Amino acid sequence: MINIRLARPEEVGIIVDFQVKMAMETEDLLLNADDLMPGAEAIFKDKNKGVYYVATDQNRVVGCLLTTYEWSEWRNGTVLWIQSVYVLKEYRGKKVFRQMYDHIQQMVLKGDTLKGIRLYVEKDNHKAQQVYAALGMNGEHYRMFEWIKS
Repeated sequence: MINIRLARPEEVGIIVDFQVKMAMETEDLLLNADDLMPGAEAIFKDKNKGVYYVATDQNRVVGCLLTTYEWSEWRNGTVLWIQSVYVLKEYRGKKVFRQMYDHIQQMVLKGDTLKGIRLYVEKDNHKAQQVYAALGMNGEHYRMFEWIKS
């Protein structure tokens, strides 16, 4: 049985490992775990940066995601961004992400100041896009543009 809960600081190594795997699978990008560790640890030290959630199966972490915050003056509330999603290969197709998403969606539905959920997905990751559409998410309203300092 899958359980969704807040990640624990001692699980940061698992989360970093998942992010290395996710970057390779989705963008063919090799990330260095040592470089990722301080950023992941920062989440546990400052909840204003975001919150990690994990999916567990008999106490084994099998998936994770990160929520971060966007203030919306239009809605006078916070939109949660889902980021850093990863599910172990052997658990894919078993609705693990759906359970994590449902957990976040229930938080939004119950929270007066929470107004919605957003996420971004790599443009060629069609499988993930199908999963998000099946959850009722709409990817047609906005396009995301970015500039990242190198």
